[in-house]
Amino acid sequence: MSPSDSHRDDPVGVAANAPAICSIRGLGRYLPERQLTNVDLEKVVDTSDEWIFQRTGIRSRRVMPEDWITSDLAVAAAQRALADADLPLTAIDQMILATVTPDHLCPSTACVVHHKLGMKNVPAFDISVACSGFGYALSIAAAGIVAGMHHNVLVIGAEAMTRFMNYEDRTSCILFGDGAGAAVVSKEGRFDLLYTDNGADGSMADMIEIPGGGSREPASEGTLQERRHFVVLRGREVFKSAVRQMSQSTRDAAEALGIQVSDIDWMVPHQANARIIEAVGEQLGLPAERVVVDLEDKGNTTAASIPIAFTGLYEQGRFEPGQLIALVGFGAGAAWSCQILRVRG
Repeated sequence: MSPSDSHRDDPVGVAANAPAICSIRGLGRYLPERQLTNVDLEKVVDTSDEWIFQRTGIRSRRVMPEDWITSDLAVAAAQRALADADLPLTAIDQMILATVTPDHLCPSTACVVHHKLGMKNVPAFDISVACSGFGYALSIAAAGIVAGMHHNVLVIGAEAMTRFMNYEDRTSCILFGDGAGAAVVSKEGRFDLLYTDNGADGSMADMIEIPGGGSREPASEGTLQERRHFVVLRGREVFKSAVRQMSQSTRDAAEALGIQVSDIDWMVPHQANARIIEAVGEQLGLPAERVVVDLEDKGNTTAASIPIAFTGLYEQGRFEPGQLIALVGFGAGAAWSCQILRVRG
């Protein structure tokens, strides 16, 4: 039984007939094979498998090979998305990479991916919106397609989060993993984009951050000694803000489309923490089987988490024609994003 079987028999009126902004034609993801388990972390930080799992829903997280960098993850996911879209590389006329763990500050990691893929004379750039990065990138891609500037846009979320962990800080190092997800956005495809919206509140910018390495705190002996180049976060504030904003973003999307939140067949939220995801589902009154939790063996992969979870469902054949999918994210910035997709028949 699919989620739709349990709550409605016919396609939702307004959303079923709503014109598509554009579509996702192909999906792909890449997850490193190596697992860093909770038991492994017990050996380096004051924690336990039980403590971590109860608070996060995470048993292990992926760690890329030592000789890999973020661009390698992005390339692997991009190649799979291109194959799924059945398009040659030469059909792509723009590439957007969402990441907060770039290969280096300059040039953009998108340009490194550009070269590794073998692209020629195609615009490529990074965006840094953390956990909402994939949604922001989808919006930019959609705008270019609607404007007639682009035909096929490659959107990637890729993160090497384990390279930015302080393994003396159990509040952060237990959460994050490495991985990448990608989508080919076109005028026609498998998933019609019906709605997209993004937001931000810079007053919460210090809620999740990597303090060192920028113009405010250039790299120095002091920033290295004080571990200012690693992720720091205020967990309680993140929890409350994430639940509130992801719930509201979903309500706003449903209202804009003239549907009820209960008409959403699949909710694919940013995979930050199982407790956050479950709380969002409860706030919205959605049954657990329709709210995707996909981080037990992956951890929080930031900008990659939504496309990784979305692609996983797709690869499992879980979607049916006419179903509505909500992609919703919240993270550093603070920034949030929500998209509603309809599965093509």
